[in-house]
Amino acid sequence: MPHLVLLYTPDLEADADIPGLCRALADSMLEQRDETGKAVFPTGGTRVLAYPAAHCAVADGQGDYGFLYANLRMGSGRSREVHKAVGDNLLQVLRQRLDGLLQQRPIGITLQIDESAQQVYDAKHSTLHPLFNRSA
Repeated sequence: MPHLVLLYTPDLEADADIPGLCRALADSMLEQRDETGKAVFPTGGTRVLAYPAAHCAVADGQGDYGFLYANLRMGSGRSREVHKAVGDNLLQVLRQRLDGLLQQRPIGITLQIDESAQQVYDAKHSTLHPLFNRSA
């Protein structure tokens, strides 16, 4: 964890660089630091996944409307200040990367951050973390 999942109307696929957006969001997440200067998210656990909706209806259906929903799920224990800083930064990346489209037509963007406060099961198996946990 953290997992940032993007769900978007399929019309955005042709007009937006979704792979580039995913990389920019992941890079932004990896740059985040808490009040002590410690990385907020582990490198090996940072994931951004994007999916076009198989079916969708936006607003009244009378226009060329697009929509992107971003949901960041992170483990508990971070401060409100960190939550706000991470959210503000991710929203800024979304707005910058989609600015050209936002100026061409109506597109809604929603970003939500959920904290995993009470997990009832959390299993992990990864060959990614060892790549980044080596002592320098």
